[in-house]
Amino acid sequence: MALVLASGSRIRAELMKNAGLSFETDPSDVDERAVEQPLLEAKFPPEDLASVLAEAKGNDVSSRRPTDLVVGADQILAFEGERRTKPEDMEAARRQLLTFSGKTHELHSSVVISRGGEAIWRNVSTARLTMRDLSPAFVGHYLANAGDSVLSSVGAYQLEGLGVQLFEKIDGDYFTILGLPMLPLLAELRTLGVVET
Repeated sequence: MALVLASGSRIRAELMKNAGLSFETDPSDVDERAVEQPLLEAKFPPEDLASVLAEAKGNDVSSRRPTDLVVGADQILAFEGERRTKPEDMEAARRQLLTFSGKTHELHSSVVISRGGEAIWRNVSTARLTMRDLSPAFVGHYLANAGDSVLSSVGAYQLEGLGVQLFEKIDGDYFTILGLPMLPLLAELRTLGVVET
């Protein structure tokens, strides 16, 4: 029985590797927008969106690898009651950061373990992040220094890098912010006998 990460995310793989986990990577083929569209229309809360998407990814890979334990994950950013997606370009990132300036948003990170095409465990963790007041000049300098990598992040920042300079206050788990709640995941992997107790 292998442990499999159903994600192509560099940071999620890095978090699992740094935790000493032995795993394979097999990204899901799930069309996330197609899965979430009916949920958005039904006005599902952001944390439920994250959970459903993580489960869809985990179950997708698990159906191809029924004897393995598959870790699916997803993250949703909620700001003033609305879901936000990754910025399309640097101008969209600039606008988004200026919109977030001086305000709080939430990151809902879900992790699911699937086996045999079905989820056998789920967790959603939430972090609340408050940005400091940002000037347009600072945002411009930040984006120029951070580069296109911000476009791979739903919030247009990476907390593990220059993005930390954007914030005034953070309530929540570091791993949740990076998109994979490691502490509950490791606890469940211990329960399943995958990680030494």
